[in-house]
Amino acid sequence: MADQVIGYCVKCKDKREMKDAHQIEMPAKGGGTRPAMKGTCTTCGTGMFKILPKQ
Repeated sequence: MADQVIGYCVKCKDKREMKDAHQIEMPAKGGGTRPAMKGTCTTCGTGMFKILPKQ
C-alpha cells in the first residue's frame, strides 16, 4: 500500500492526506465486502474513508 493516501474530508470540504490509514473491508450491497481505506484528516482530525476499486 502507498504511504500517502488522499481522501475527501467532509469537514474541511477538500481532498486531504489521511493519517494512520489502514485497509479495511466494508459491507457491500447484496452481501459480500468491498475494500476501503480508513484514517483521519491531518488538518482537523475527522475520520475519513476512501472506497477502493474491487480487485
